Amino acid sequence: MDTSQNTALLRALTELPGPLPARGVIHVVIRHTDRFTVVGNDLAQHPGLSTAAVCFAVRIQSLPQGTEVGIKALAARFPEGEKLIAAALRELEAHGYLQRARTRLPNGRIVTRTVFCNQPAALLRPRAAAAPPQLPPAARPITTHAQASEPTVKPEASPEPDPQPEPTPDPPAPLAAPPQAAAPPFVRLVPPPTAPKPPRPPLPRPRELTPELERISTALLSDLRHHAPQFTLSEEHVRELVPGVAAWLERDAHPDTIRHTLTINAPEPVNYPYQFVKHRLTVLLPPPLPGAHDLTPPPARRNPVTPFQTCDGCERAFRAPTPGHCRDCRNEVAYAQAAA
Repeated sequence: MDTSQNTALLRALTELPGPLPARGVIHVVIRHTDRFTVVGNDLAQHPGLSTAAVCFAVRIQSLPQGTEVGIKALAARFPEGEKLIAAALRELEAHGYLQRARTRLPNGRIVTRTVFCNQPAALLRPRAAAAPPQLPPAARPITTHAQASEPTVKPEASPEPDPQPEPTPDPPAPLAAPPQAAAPPFVRLVPPPTAPKPPRPPLPRPRELTPELERISTALLSDLRHHAPQFTLSEEHVRELVPGVAAWLERDAHPDTIRHTLTINAPEPVNYPYQFVKHRLTVLLPPPLPGAHDLTPPPARRNPVTPFQTCDGCERAFRAPTPGHCRDCRNEVAYAQAAA
């Protein structure tokens, strides 16, 4: 069956006129006469839509009016899962191809109505004045041979006196068309699934990879398979992950703590142990331990207290930063000097 189909396709390829390209796709176009749907290149080659979204848009466009196109209905019709279908419909809704609105029926029931447009960009362009509808050939009036052969008799018009010419008023000025409001810019709130993802953080590295740290890190990574068989790492992967484990050891992390962190709550099975260990070494890196001076509490702030002093004249106690006379003795000396 496959051989006959390939032979027929190759035979059709030899019948194509003109020189064929040396590489790339070659189209064998057979004109459709029934059961076909016209799909524009703006949808088929849309740079912002994923392949799944384009495929579901073509499938929805090929369905007749009134067909259920919800997530459950599409999942029952096609082999794709509900998550993939929901993601594709969200993409089409974000780019304007699809719109879902809740509508209340006359009987009070609320239903979800789905509207699909094959060219959403055309809705934003200003529309021209609607032309009068053209009747199909079957609906046009047909002039029979009898009607065409009958002469048309026009009634004779009685002569009337020439009317006096009246002044023709000036034609009214055409009304200016109201300015069309510009369409609001499309703002994407959620990035599409095809948007570039931020780069992953690099594997941590120690300040200095000493031979002792390298030895302990290599032994710890090689011994992971004894505690969890799914964490069997190759020799090359062990060499690449040694700096990450050394960074943990440099921050005073115990080897048992590192082993427990790397293997606890792991999925079953671990398909890519190297990527899994690298991810945990990167995102779960503990902070460096604080020094002794970091743990010392700051000194308590106290209000300065003025000490007591003994007056040199009357030996009375008073508060002053330096020894000397009290206020009364200073006043007496000031009065004596003023009287002199």
